[in-house]
This record gives sequence, C-alpha cells and structure tokens, in this order.
Amino acid sequence: MRARAGSDRPLVLITGGTGTTGRAVAARLAAAGARVRTASRTAPAARDGVEHARFDWADAATHEGALRGADRVYLVAPAMVEDPSALMLPFVERALASGARRLVLLSASPVAEGSPGLGLVHRALRERAPEWTVLRPSWFMQNFIDPRHPHAAAIAGRGELTTATGGGRIGFVDTDDIAEVAARALLDGAPHNTSHVITGPEALSYDDVAAIVSRIAGRAIRHVRAGEEDARAYLVRAGIPSPYAAFLVSLDLAIRDGAEDRVTDVVQRVTGRAPRAFGDLARAHAHVFRGEPSARRGGPAA
Repeated sequence: MRARAGSDRPLVLITGGTGTTGRAVAARLAAAGARVRTASRTAPAARDGVEHARFDWADAATHEGALRGADRVYLVAPAMVEDPSALMLPFVERALASGARRLVLLSASPVAEGSPGLGLVHRALRERAPEWTVLRPSWFMQNFIDPRHPHAAAIAGRGELTTATGGGRIGFVDTDDIAEVAARALLDGAPHNTSHVITGPEALSYDDVAAIVSRIAGRAIRHVRAGEEDARAYLVRAGIPSPYAAFLVSLDLAIRDGAEDRVTDVVQRVTGRAPRAFGDLARAHAHVFRGEPSARRGGPAA
C-alpha cells in the first residue's frame, strides 16, 4: 500500500484525527507516503508528514480550510450525537463540491444503509460520491482497555462489566484492523465502492470477555446482566447523555437477540492478514487489567 509519487500524491483529510481510528489511519497513510491532514477541535501532537486543521462539525466556518485541496476524506461522526446526519450530510456535499472524489465513512455494523443517522450518510455516499467506502465495524476491543470508556473504567474499579446484552455474542474487532482496512480503502488504486462489515475472528459474549480478562488479570471480573433501565442508568452515571445512553442500550438489546453474532472475512480479504483475536490483545495489555502503576500512568491504548 503506497501512495502515488511526487505531485500526484493524494491529500487525505481525516476528520476525527485525534480519535481512536483517526490517529491510526493518519499514521498508516503518512507511512505510505500520502499527504495527510488531520482535522479536529484540538490539535494533536506534531508528526512528520501530517498537517492539521482546526475542525468542528457544528462550526461550518471551519470546514472550508479543512477541505482545501483534499481529494480523499475519512469521515468520523461527531461523538455522542444520536443522529449525526444533520451535521454530516451538508459537509459531504461541500466536500464533493470542493473536489473530493473518494469518501470513506466510519459507520457501525448495526447501521444499515438508509437507516436514521449514519445510514443516511451511507446512502448519500453511494449515490453521490464518485468513489466511496463505508466501514461498518463491530464493537471495539479497545473499549476494554481505554480508560475513557465505561467498560475499561468499570473493570479497573469494580471488576465488572455491565450490559443489557445477556448472552448475546459480538465479533469484537481491534481498531488497528479497522484502521488498516480504512487505509486501504483510502489509498488502493481502485475504489472499493462497497460497504465492509468488519469483525474480529470470533464472536464472544460479555461473559466470555469477562472470563478471558479474569484469567489474564488473575482476579475475578464478572459480567453484570442488567435490565434495560438499569443499563441505561449505569451509562448515565458514567457520564453519557441520557438520549445517547438509551440508544446504546437499544443496541445492547439487539445484541441480546443475536443481531451481532457473526464474523466476516473482510480484514483477511482487504489486508491479506488475519484479524487479531481478543485474547491476543488482552494478553498484550495484561498490565491494564492487572492495574499496574505503569498502566495507570499511560494514556489510551488505542
């Protein structure tokens, strides 16, 4: 995966450039020789080969500068917004009008094309963008090790995971695998022009996750099977706005009913290598689950 040489190198704009996948995508593109511009409300640490533009989904005055000269765009929705389409659809139109040809959207596995929110953005890309890809990853493995996430915080603090998923299973995926697929979609010579449901190699329940983490941490971690209202209240106490917490619990209920019990071959097919298993990631971050001081001083692992 290499960008074109010389003045033909594409300029790739990465919205959410300081986020979990945005940072990883930017690093891969820069290493491949692409010109990279990250865009976010706060500036990231300086990196060779990466420029930065201030960007706020809710502030249209920041959009023109971010898009200037970009012919490829990685779209990451604003955080904790239940329906991001009102902010994203005008930006998509502006990106196309400014000359961007290839748009890659980070969506999510439960979001079908045309459904409210990101599903509407998905449909707009297919209908309007000359070249497009929609990434629909399953739940991030990094949710269990990033201290900003309620799951990671609860494991570290109480030794618990609380969900309304019951025994439902999920094809948890490493964000590095998502970033690799995204980088290919942005730089491959031929556009993908499709939607990719991205999973890890196995579907696990939260009971399974708790058992794996317990073995690695050397202490008991349990999955609390909460009801709908208790799960919503738990997320609100963790700092998630109530409407968005309700949305997340609705996804839990769909998982409980089997909606995410699947694995796909996308990572292998697009990148040429197998996706990372959760046990491998958990062992690599055993210090996080054991609560070692070096882990508490460190930043997010994603």
